[in-house]
Amino acid sequence: MARRAKLTYRMRIVYHLGAHCTDEERLVRCLLKNRSRLAEQGIVVPSPTRYRKLLRSTAVALKGQAASIETQALVLEEIMDEDVADRLVLSWDSFLSFPQWVLRDGLYAMAGERIRAFTQIFPRIEAEFHLAIRNPATFLPALYEKQKGKSYEEFIEGMDVQALRWSSVVAQILRMNPGVPLVIWCDEDTPLIWPEVLQAVSGHDDATELEDTDELLSQIMSPDGFARMRNYIATHPPGSVQQRRRIVSAFLDKFAVTDRIEMEFSLPGWTDAMVAEMTARYAEDVALIRQMDGVSFIGA
Repeated sequence: MARRAKLTYRMRIVYHLGAHCTDEERLVRCLLKNRSRLAEQGIVVPSPTRYRKLLRSTAVALKGQAASIETQALVLEEIMDEDVADRLVLSWDSFLSFPQWVLRDGLYAMAGERIRAFTQIFPRIEAEFHLAIRNPATFLPALYEKQKGKSYEEFIEGMDVQALRWSSVVAQILRMNPGVPLVIWCDEDTPLIWPEVLQAVSGHDDATELEDTDELLSQIMSPDGFARMRNYIATHPPGSVQQRRRIVSAFLDKFAVTDRIEMEFSLPGWTDAMVAEMTARYAEDVALIRQMDGVSFIGA
């Protein structure tokens, strides 16, 4: 007889939403490497190949309607091998939009509606959202690099790049998904807050030490500096999250590889003054998001 996953409403489904040009699959890679350890705590991390196309096709077929109990059970059976779980982690930067549509009618203009459509696949199971945001002054050039065969004018679609705000994206996600916890962090802070991000998404207990959590730091620091930092932390275990951040920050100041942390680009009409203005507005936007009801912010 075919196995059928048990549809349990005490489970929580965690949606890691990206955004594009932030995570680059780093989070799901790390959690997959620690899948067995996390499973001991009831945390299931399936391979993305098991759910990305499936969830999209199911959401399209449902047309915004709630899935039946039978459909929910069938989808869960395809996603997970376990009969039950406390927490199911799903990661995909195209939950919000496919890359080519990010700027259609605004920044992720349909994000709230799209996420709502995905959560309707499991309408009676608690959801939780996690999202990294990035300074538009670097986000847009990085996103443009992913647009194959498009001119800058086709990519920007007439948008006023100075007017793009993450707070608008966050507001519509909250509006379309009332009561769903939303955890946000700035991509620029990721090297300092990565352990907290991993724990927020996976939900593992404080005593759990994940393997291979320093992939990003190893990529942006010199090998010697990275080795020194690892040795220092091993011999001087930080007593708090804040202390660990200070240690990492100090080693980054000394050993960061400049061309790996600084982005050079040239886009039509962009000036240094424009980039500075976008960065200042981003800082204001982040301050606004921190104060929004329903948002938990991970910050350095």
